[in-house]
Amino acid sequence: MPQEKYVAVVTQPDAVMQTSEAAFFDVDNTLMKGASLFHVARKMHQRGAFTLRQAAGMAWKQFKFVARGENMDDVHAVRDSALTLAVGIPVEDIKALGEEVYDEMIASRIWPGTKALAEQHLRVGRRVWLVTATPIEVATVISTRLGLTGALGTVGEVADGLYTGRLVGDILHGSAKAVAVRELADTEGLDLKRCWAYSDSYNDIPLLTLVGHPVAINPDSRLRSHARDHNWPVYDFRSGRRAATLGLKAATAGGVVYGLWKGFARFRGPRI
Repeated sequence: MPQEKYVAVVTQPDAVMQTSEAAFFDVDNTLMKGASLFHVARKMHQRGAFTLRQAAGMAWKQFKFVARGENMDDVHAVRDSALTLAVGIPVEDIKALGEEVYDEMIASRIWPGTKALAEQHLRVGRRVWLVTATPIEVATVISTRLGLTGALGTVGEVADGLYTGRLVGDILHGSAKAVAVRELADTEGLDLKRCWAYSDSYNDIPLLTLVGHPVAINPDSRLRSHARDHNWPVYDFRSGRRAATLGLKAATAGGVVYGLWKGFARFRGPRI
């Protein structure tokens, strides 16, 4: 049986409300600082899955992601690298690795402000879904740990319990998010005009314009401009001010990539 192109995993089945309202959250730079897939790759490096040279390339992509926001070339480069590295890895190993990555690397990078917004939606009875390019196995862990309704993520092709290095469909990014959310809304009986969506990236405009309540969080420059022109709410949790200055962002990102490089350097050999 062929795998589904988009998979919506319910992580809190007992808490699902029979309401037509929901909130959809992007993950990278919206719910958490940086790219979640990068931390999966870092954990794989610690286990000896690839070389320090490959790790350095991923660290540079993470630096650019934090410093300037999402870029399609970087997204596709990370996708291609991850698919190459995933060939032959058991699905169960990635699920277990996702748990470790959350505990060791993601939990401390969750933006408290974004988490509070998600919790507020849950308190008033709305369903809360993650919608992310992150592999569905990792997105499911994040959703479960935060007590959210569920997650939609990128689906890797699996044969005999092993990843083939190919995707089912394409990476869940940009306009693909809007397609997946519309399909979910049809299945779950959601009224998208009464729903919310949160993202940091201009690439998620298709998702944001799909709902009645779009919100920009930690927006890149193009999304900030678009939000201002369309009178959308903007939340910036990256500093104490509404928007960090370019100098502060560069300094912060520089510190992040240095720290990541030092982290990689400590794990030059494979770990059991």
